[in-house]
Amino acid sequence: MDKDDQSAAIAVRVREAAAAHMPLMIIGGGSKRFLGRRVAGVPLVVGEHRGILHYVPEELVLSARAGTPLAEIEAALAARGQMLAFEPPSFGTTATLGGTIAANLSGPRRAYAGAARDFVLGCRIVNGRGEILHFGGEVMKNVAGYDLSRLMAGAFGTLGVLLEISLKVLPRPETETTLVFERDEATAIETMNRWAGRPLPLSATAWSDGRLYVRLSGPAPALAAVAAKLGGETLSAAAEFWCGLREHTGTFFADRRPLWRLALPSTAAPLALDGPGIVTWGGAQRWVKTGAPAVAIRACAAAAGGHAALFRSAGDAPSAEDPFMPLTPALQRLHQRLKAAFDPAGILNPGRLYAGF
Repeated sequence: MDKDDQSAAIAVRVREAAAAHMPLMIIGGGSKRFLGRRVAGVPLVVGEHRGILHYVPEELVLSARAGTPLAEIEAALAARGQMLAFEPPSFGTTATLGGTIAANLSGPRRAYAGAARDFVLGCRIVNGRGEILHFGGEVMKNVAGYDLSRLMAGAFGTLGVLLEISLKVLPRPETETTLVFERDEATAIETMNRWAGRPLPLSATAWSDGRLYVRLSGPAPALAAVAAKLGGETLSAAAEFWCGLREHTGTFFADRRPLWRLALPSTAAPLALDGPGIVTWGGAQRWVKTGAPAVAIRACAAAAGGHAALFRSAGDAPSAEDPFMPLTPALQRLHQRLKAAFDPAGILNPGRLYAGF
């Protein structure tokens, strides 16, 4: 079945479901099913809608079907010395491009290169009416009005079934070096923010268990000069460290305690939460393993000027409670209006983000 036939078949399935008011649970590779709330619906499997459609290395643009394995895309880019600059996690071998964008997942490079949504140039989707819509294009300045293609990033499939995605890609750094420093958490956060304000080739930072990790990316002579100026020890197994942090395979993530992800101002002080933690993204992202009540964790995050989400419950199943920070009344109305505009019958991944839409 060619691309147009596959897209049309998905659109027909959605139209039929909308007519019958039958909820659909969208499934690509299944690697992100633990994220968000549980969805009760008939599976709409879209993982076979795959393949790289258009890749022009000279233009730094790649377009692919949403079901394309993330590993396939990264391999094609690596062969031409390029990469997905937001360094997305896979969380398994079945990860797809569509699932990555739908969840707006970014890795250690995010604070210095941008988030997944920042690299989305355009997309084709099937909305809740079963209509095939196209937003954006294949250049950065392609939007007049609302940037609806990036609205799909982080919507978890509640606004549309992703069919195709166009992304901006970037050259891979010539060299990378990771330096390690002995720091307590407060000093590490201050150092991350101070160095972020200097012309340093930072591409990732993290603090864990009394050690600050700083990754530098760029030409080898420049990195050698910066490393000599900053000091610290060179981490020999740097690739394994950052992979473990990105894919949650490191020691910190090994046990099955609930894993919370807190988004805070980068300068926020260490939080008084019971449980081990990791600080990434220059201080703006905090991972905490704790069994503390959700209300206490969210109150702590709000007091620091941020918000908290339950990233993983005690197992790998979707959360039985609301994983995301409750919406304010104004934001809830906005979400409901968007849902009504894109999916009036409410059949696409209902409840994946919040109850009721």
